[in-house]
Amino acid sequence: MPKPAAFAEALLPFDEAGIPAAALGVGARLPSYIADHRKRLRERFMVGGAAALPDYEMLELVLFRAIPRQDVKPLARRLIDRFVDFNGVISASPARLAETEGVGEAVICELKIIEAAAQRLARARVMRRQVISSWDALVDYCHTVMAHRETEHFRVLYLDKKNALIADEEQARGTVDHVPVYPREVVKRALELNASALILVHNHPSGDPTPSDADILLTGQIGSAAEALGLVLHDHLIIGKSRELSFRASGLI
Repeated sequence: MPKPAAFAEALLPFDEAGIPAAALGVGARLPSYIADHRKRLRERFMVGGAAALPDYEMLELVLFRAIPRQDVKPLARRLIDRFVDFNGVISASPARLAETEGVGEAVICELKIIEAAAQRLARARVMRRQVISSWDALVDYCHTVMAHRETEHFRVLYLDKKNALIADEEQARGTVDHVPVYPREVVKRALELNASALILVHNHPSGDPTPSDADILLTGQIGSAAEALGLVLHDHLIIGKSRELSFRASGLI
């Protein structure tokens, strides 16, 4: 028995622009000028990769699925104008994203999926690997996770006796210029994990990784607590917007 035309069309998962049929509705077609634009962007991306597209066009690719039947270029530009670059957009908090005209739950969800995927990929490059041989990847991971945060986050990377990363844990979140951290809790967790060494990491939302007096004092306190228990504090990284500062490289440890 032949299937009704509407049912047969519903079996097609995507339209000619690569948009899920369910998002458009059975029988719906994307306006040709939008479909052509999306096709050209996808082709440029597939040939040249991310380097072939500016940030706002990369963002358009992400927004295509969230907003299937509209021109998303104006929204992409608004988001870039507000959050500076692609990384800033996907790292922005859902609350701040929602303040942008045209951003709804579907857009926020797509952006947060991209952010989570980027973080998982970066994390996979460093977990269970020796820090010394994967230092650049470790720093890249810290930038991916923390560089665009709007408040201070403090995390501890715990290492085994071979200096392989065995745990990456966020200890605390704070304000734009302060995060509460308790040295005793940091070293206590190291003992629970049977770690032999640790690396401290936190971000400066201002973008400037220069350590404050409080940063230096806290590092000394954690270092002393770690040494008393036979643990090694390898470094403390402060992550800024475009660069980082290493306490060890700066002679502060």
